[in-house]
Amino acid sequence: MVAALAVENLSKVYGNGFEALKGITLEVQKGDFFALLGPNGAGKSTTLGIISGLVQKTAGNAYVMGHDVNGDAFDARRSLGVVPQEFNFNQFEKVYDIVVTQAGYFGLRPAEAKANAEELLKALDLWDKRDTPSRMLSGGMKRRLMIARALVHKPDVLILDEPTAGVDIELRRSMWEFMEELNRKGTTIILTTHYLEEAEQLCRNIAIINKGEIVQCTSKRELLSQLTTETFVFDLCEPVPEGFALEEFECAIPAEDTLEVTVEKGQSINRIFSLLTEKNLEVRSMRTKSNRLEELFVNLVRESNS
Repeated sequence: MVAALAVENLSKVYGNGFEALKGITLEVQKGDFFALLGPNGAGKSTTLGIISGLVQKTAGNAYVMGHDVNGDAFDARRSLGVVPQEFNFNQFEKVYDIVVTQAGYFGLRPAEAKANAEELLKALDLWDKRDTPSRMLSGGMKRRLMIARALVHKPDVLILDEPTAGVDIELRRSMWEFMEELNRKGTTIILTTHYLEEAEQLCRNIAIINKGEIVQCTSKRELLSQLTTETFVFDLCEPVPEGFALEEFECAIPAEDTLEVTVEKGQSINRIFSLLTEKNLEVRSMRTKSNRLEELFVNLVRESNS
């Protein structure tokens, strides 16, 4: 089966000698929701730039839906929608016109372009703003306009480069729902984000890149299984007694009514509740101390830097 995206031994060396990509190889299957993660300067933007035709590769190959991004450029671009980090539309053009004009670049007839634009603007809650100059939109609306523009030609693969950067929590959640629905309908999505809870929530497979090299590429489930410990925060209904200790577990008391418990792989969380009940401590709420993927990400990047 042809992959939605295939990158083979891809390298990029800039004119100043900086080696941004060091022969990376990865594959994204059709219908996947895939995250490409890495710190700033790791090579994410260079990789996406080559895939979308904005950056010239030094060596290697990249294919979108089986189409070589250089040798079969039109079909590769036709299969791809890209939402970049920066707003790059005409700030004085109206919302509806921006989306319809984009459709024309891919050869859509006016009737189809207008129908697709209306469908997307309604789905992204922008239809009421269709006649508004884009400069008058809020930051969140501009983000949604970028997504509508990228999807108007109905691409098979959508690249989202930091799609929720700078948007509020409510809007981020609604965008997550839209992206999940889009993926359920068959669109392959490739996401880059610094909000690692976003990748953990949405993605099934994850690649981590650092210093131009892929340091991990696997399923989210397999990646998270590498965690050996996890810290849980328990908010209690009463203060923690002086000299408190919890048998079998490492504990910390950051506040008088808060308990942090580190659980090693194989230990049971139920055991913690049993021990707390024995000590007559009632739990008001519980949460993880940090995002699981974030913890793994930091460890993997640190290891690759050493």
